[in-house]
Amino acid sequence: MSAVAWIAVGSLIVWVWLLLGQGFFWRTDQRLPVRRDPARWPSVAVVVPARDEAEVLPVSLPSLLAQDYPGDAEVYLVDDCSGDGTGELARALAERCGGLPLTVVTPGEPEPGWTGKLWALRHGMALARQRKPEFLLLTDADIAHEPDSLRELVAAAGSGDAGGFDLVSQMARLRVTSTWERLVVPAFVYFFGQLYPFRRVNNGRSRTAAAAGGCVLLRAGAAERARIPESIRQAVIDDVSLARAVRRSGGRVWLGLADRVDSVRPYPRLADLWRMVARSAYAQLRHNPFLLAGAVLGLGLVYLAPPLTLGAGLLTGDAVAAAAGGTAWAVMAGTYMPMLGYYRQSLWLAPLLPFTAALYLLMTVDSAVQHYRGLGAAWKGRTYARPETAPEP
Repeated sequence: MSAVAWIAVGSLIVWVWLLLGQGFFWRTDQRLPVRRDPARWPSVAVVVPARDEAEVLPVSLPSLLAQDYPGDAEVYLVDDCSGDGTGELARALAERCGGLPLTVVTPGEPEPGWTGKLWALRHGMALARQRKPEFLLLTDADIAHEPDSLRELVAAAGSGDAGGFDLVSQMARLRVTSTWERLVVPAFVYFFGQLYPFRRVNNGRSRTAAAAGGCVLLRAGAAERARIPESIRQAVIDDVSLARAVRRSGGRVWLGLADRVDSVRPYPRLADLWRMVARSAYAQLRHNPFLLAGAVLGLGLVYLAPPLTLGAGLLTGDAVAAAAGGTAWAVMAGTYMPMLGYYRQSLWLAPLLPFTAALYLLMTVDSAVQHYRGLGAAWKGRTYARPETAPEP
């Protein structure tokens, strides 16, 4: 066989393994567990870190304040040194909308060794713990919740016995309106599920742990045992780090796709999506150049090789390369279709996944370039120190 044929066959073997051996990552049936309502609804503190969120807050915050929750619940919004009046707007929205009690606090700039979001969570959780809530709902300022969202999350967590979860997280349905959002956003969730198959996360015997930071219901006792957020204070990918800390401390973790929790943040341009991915892509690879090289080669073999070897095989008359490359591309597209269906997008976008993967490859390389330029993970006007050089508090 030719070298092109060997590459095509290798890619096909990888796709057969991904189809059957990677926790059925491509399925979208991991949805919030349905349980009976508890006999007594536990108290909940909702903590919302917010930095320059005046654009999305008028949609997201009223949805939290309007939660139809039978137990005690209140909202703590942590204004992380915003320059757009986020805190003042939050107070005005609470006065206008009513609903759950709202407390707004501003902790000041983060201390060295803390990312901004985790610094904000630290203060919000500390303030909430004074009321001794049984659960903490950690949710981002761009996340809108249907009125029964909190009720369903708490019911899904269950009781504190062996059948209950210590962390229940839903991956909010991201906005998909612009052309670039249609191309990039469903793939973002698809790739996340490939790295952290939800079925494995939800298997108590598995070592895989992950969460989606936009919506995390955390049992207060589990947070104390896992020393959240102090134990993960430097994490750029804070949601996965949080889930790992909970699992290491003996907690049970559940992660799935949301039906009634949505992100309202727009990403209309490719540049907006590029920044979202590139800010943490190299951190996902532990800032390791060898892992970066492996990721580039892996993305090339898995996503780019199938259409390229199909084309080369057709041009040169290499039947093995064409057949293997075409079959691998078909399997790839087939595994992507359920995610496109979840996002209510045309299934004709599935064959374009290699193009989207190429964009993600470039975003990952750019993330590494920015890291070695000394820029670290830049987000909303802050650039964080490299983990290995951040001082201990």
